[in-house]
Amino acid sequence: MTAKRMVSIFAALLFISPVLGGAVQKPGLVLPSTASGNRSAVQQIFTTSYQAYKQFAFGHDDLSPISQGFTDGRNGWGASIVDAMSTMAIMGLDDFFNEAVNFTNTIDFSKSQTSDTVSVFETTIRYVGGLLSAYELSGKQHQILVTKAKQVADKMAFAWVGSNDIPFGHIDFSRNSPSQATSNIAEAGTLALEWATLSKYTTNDTYRQLTEKSLRHIANMGTPLPGLPAQGINPSTGSAVGAYVTWGGGSDSYFEYLIKYARLNNTADPLFANTWKLAVDSSIKTLLKTSTVGNHVYLADFDDSRSIRHVGSHLACFHGGNWLFGGKLLNNNTIVQHGLDLVDACWNTYASTATGIGPESFAYISSDGSFTGGSNPTSQQTAFYNKHGFYITGADYILRPEVLESNFYAWRVTGDTKYLDRAASAVKSFNQFLKVKSAFAGITNVDSVPSSMFDDMESFWFAEVLKYLYLTFDDPTHISLDEYIFNTEAHPFQIPPTAASYGSNAVVPPPKPFVTTDGQLPQVSAISSLIKTTVEAVVDVVDTLL
Repeated sequence: MTAKRMVSIFAALLFISPVLGGAVQKPGLVLPSTASGNRSAVQQIFTTSYQAYKQFAFGHDDLSPISQGFTDGRNGWGASIVDAMSTMAIMGLDDFFNEAVNFTNTIDFSKSQTSDTVSVFETTIRYVGGLLSAYELSGKQHQILVTKAKQVADKMAFAWVGSNDIPFGHIDFSRNSPSQATSNIAEAGTLALEWATLSKYTTNDTYRQLTEKSLRHIANMGTPLPGLPAQGINPSTGSAVGAYVTWGGGSDSYFEYLIKYARLNNTADPLFANTWKLAVDSSIKTLLKTSTVGNHVYLADFDDSRSIRHVGSHLACFHGGNWLFGGKLLNNNTIVQHGLDLVDACWNTYASTATGIGPESFAYISSDGSFTGGSNPTSQQTAFYNKHGFYITGADYILRPEVLESNFYAWRVTGDTKYLDRAASAVKSFNQFLKVKSAFAGITNVDSVPSSMFDDMESFWFAEVLKYLYLTFDDPTHISLDEYIFNTEAHPFQIPPTAASYGSNAVVPPPKPFVTTDGQLPQVSAISSLIKTTVEAVVDVVDTLL
């Protein structure tokens, strides 16, 4: 047999063993009688919050709930309105929704309403995702939503310069010129769901091609660990910057979109599902750690010096839900069980605090050590760890969704009512500790009662937190996980019936050599100076209730 013939046979063998596709959501889920009351409580939080936004900030990006003003951190296009639309549609809030549709008709996406550059990532997940999801959820009645999504995407397309696979992260709309700076794999790899959906409704495949080539480029890069690329990337060269590996901010939604993109249109290309599974398998082997207290399961970071960092974050807590989704889709019970373990550990960060709400960041100790890359824990942190199996390193809560997102997936996948109880506990905590004047606000210390508060109510409060909570208590056949897929801002997109297979049991080819360059990584999930100023003013909960 010739060598050429042997290569041909080997290549064919790579794809003769597909991974059978499976349903994600458990069939026949039945809600207990308490669910309707909790669903109504979540809807009340939404309507209260949105009425306050309408009164004090309508047309601007975010409400400042304490000062009853507004901020425009997302270019002044009314982020809270667009981000809230899919939740309005799901909740049946038709008056709010119709008003929002009318508002979108007035948005001028040809220019930023502020002096800021435009974030391609944030604008894609909030505005493009929000508009297209609202279009689908409304029965495709409002073509203006597609028109507006196209308008802003056409401007953002200038972020791809020349033949670059990777877009620059920010662009000046007044000159259609990108900011020449390092990006990260989350910014560059979290665009394909939205832009592919835009291609579907505009019949212009350019949008899909641009963002798919970014995702494909990252998936094909050399990596510090198998399937796990470095966080930083240089759009000019397409090369890695640094060697830091994490499922947290700056990398998180790249991994999320690998498996979701495979599901969005049931692509026959096995690259995306295979790369996601390789990333998960590699994480199980190298990053999965169990705390010495409580046996809680966490995903560690892997730094530039190839050291394990025993750290976690609220942002990273999406991983449990993502592993549940992908594990079920690929019929891989090992991944599902690890996903449930991750969900439980992240929920423990809620259950262990004075407010019943989880912190922004935390650390832990496992059998291989306690290195975090930062300071050793204080005596107070050590005492907390010895009781709870983690210790708090960033005590703030800025209305993030990830723990409740994964809790939602766990309920829909297993049908275990403990996840409903956890969601109900979060609703109670939000009403007790986040309510301020006529809206809701984040707090600076989840383990202190009272706590000072942030004068900001970001749009993802409407888009993500309240949607995931509402759907946890809603009819499970409504927005089924086998009929919709959520973008990273929780905007659901319609998907076709489950395919026969996703990815393949292909022999993994030898990895490409990992080559990295130096550079400054973009800041991830920074709390704005405006909010920090509010914190320094120390606005007490007691005062805000007056």
